[in-house]
Amino acid sequence: MIFNNDKAIYMQMADRLCDEIISGKYQEDERIPSVREYAVLLQVNTNTAMKAYDQLARDEIIYNKRGLGYFVKSGAKQKIMTARRSEFMEQHLPELFRNMQLLGIDINDVTKAWDKIKN
Repeated sequence: MIFNNDKAIYMQMADRLCDEIISGKYQEDERIPSVREYAVLLQVNTNTAMKAYDQLARDEIIYNKRGLGYFVKSGAKQKIMTARRSEFMEQHLPELFRNMQLLGIDINDVTKAWDKIKN
């Protein structure tokens, strides 16, 4: 994984695990890779991976079964999607609208582009 400098590495790792949950790679109550396995996979320090897992546990996305590892919490996918939709609507959409206005792009142009992408 290539990390960028605008966000802490452990947060980028947490985001990646959330992406994998949303995409269906990991289902509810399914085991995810161990902290050590994920650290090796992404070539990061185990402590960094542990911080990502701790954050996801605090956010109630994953839970730990003692001796068995970490699992995806029931309802995690919907919780992630709800949070990300809210973030998109509050943070990204206003900037997009501002750029559309500056460039003279109206919603019909966006709809046409969306239809091309979907098909």
